[in-house]
Amino acid sequence: MIGPSNDWPTRDLLSHRTATTPDRTALIDDETGRTWTYRDLDRRVDRTAADLESALETDEEAVRIGILMDTRPAFVTVFFAAMRTGVTVVPLNVRETVAELSEKVDRTDPSVLVCECDTESAALEVSRSTDSVPVLSVDTPATDTVAELPTEASSTGESSTAVAVDPVALEPAETLVILFTSGTSGEPKAVRLTVGNLVASATASAFRLGVDPADRWLCCLPMYHMGGLAPVVRSTLYGTTVVLQRTFDRHETKRVLAEYDCTGVSLVPTMCKRLLEAGWEPTDALRFVLLGGAPATTELLERCRDAGVPVYPTYGMTETASQIATATPAETASHEGTVGRPLVATDVTVVDEDGDPLPAGETGEFVVSGPTVTPGYCSAAATESAFDEHGLQTGDIGYRDDDGRLWVLNRRSDRIVTGGENVDPGAVLAALRAHPDVEDGAVVGLEDPEWGERVAALVVPTDDVDIDLGSLLAHCEDRLAGFKRPKTIGVADSLPRTASGTVDREAIRERLRETGVDVADLR
Repeated sequence: MIGPSNDWPTRDLLSHRTATTPDRTALIDDETGRTWTYRDLDRRVDRTAADLESALETDEEAVRIGILMDTRPAFVTVFFAAMRTGVTVVPLNVRETVAELSEKVDRTDPSVLVCECDTESAALEVSRSTDSVPVLSVDTPATDTVAELPTEASSTGESSTAVAVDPVALEPAETLVILFTSGTSGEPKAVRLTVGNLVASATASAFRLGVDPADRWLCCLPMYHMGGLAPVVRSTLYGTTVVLQRTFDRHETKRVLAEYDCTGVSLVPTMCKRLLEAGWEPTDALRFVLLGGAPATTELLERCRDAGVPVYPTYGMTETASQIATATPAETASHEGTVGRPLVATDVTVVDEDGDPLPAGETGEFVVSGPTVTPGYCSAAATESAFDEHGLQTGDIGYRDDDGRLWVLNRRSDRIVTGGENVDPGAVLAALRAHPDVEDGAVVGLEDPEWGERVAALVVPTDDVDIDLGSLLAHCEDRLAGFKRPKTIGVADSLPRTASGTVDREAIRERLRETGVDVADLR
């Protein structure tokens, strides 16, 4: 059994780590060059935890805070301050619109929103459009209605005020974080991940990737995704170092990897492709590149092998706290297309349409069980429909070979994965249909050399209307995050359908490939 026992842990992970190796380097911030040991970070978290407790002042048993911040040291501080005080964290996507954020705040009901200077105005709009949720900023607030939540301390860990907060006792089954993911029902699902889930995931990942005391894991993914949050949690458990880069940039990331002798990095395929195009030559220090968020093409994996990049393609979900299965570099060469074997203590059952297990070589749906799997969603109905006797129904189709390796053939339902971001076609279609000149439409993913997939839409205008595509795109800007907006768009008198009357999605893709207009050409 991988993961904590019934009476572990009694404190947050950072408290345990600081007591064990206080002088090891915990965090390096590339933007400022500042470095924190675990003792330094612990003191910084103590002060923020004390201020957070004062700001909350609630008798509610289950307290949540929304975090509307991008990758930066302050995110790490607030996350561990919440864990220290027994508060559940709800990371929010800074790229989403106010309408999208407000819907998620309504569903999770946080007691406060924690923002930064770049997201303060959005946080205030969300607050006004929901239930006047108080807003705190880790930076100096620009408005009087926002209170400051100090997170900064000197690089030596000394703060202006000595503060000590007694960490609350945490149970393994306690929900630590709620992350949103795109489902197939048209509404993002709020995934509950427990302390036990995150510890089990970190432990299982360590068995596959290995751990060295000198490891430095570069985090250049957004921390409001599991891919950006996982390195922080794992490195704290391992007692290793996280190097933070605020935003991915092919040239700057190439520099950071070399300058800090990074031994590992988490990337989505688009990022890896861009690094290679920038002439990336990995140093001898690099042990692994954990590649997830979207399928990796055979061409990309071949380029990685030619460049000496130790790439580990992974298949995972937010619902499993990241990895389910991960292939080694050797497996990518000898077994083309595999995502590897499941991690230790993770069981994957391939089932048919009736839910009956299938033998090796037979194609069916992956159902996952084990200590990394979420106990469920915030919605009881969504939880009930997602689990069966074998575990969590992923909706992903594939097969396993006789040696236990997995192949993923189709991504979950009709979901689009663009640049590592999940896009629900139903949400995009709802925004398009809200335009007065649109009668109907369909949204699909088209292959894209840069992003893996791009969002494409075929719309049917209302009777006798010559639809203005520019107006339609402007309409989408107020309703959809940039990565969710159509990049290719077409117009048709009607949607192609199958004999049974359902929308023929492959025919729509073909129509868009032939007659679709590149949105960039409309601007």
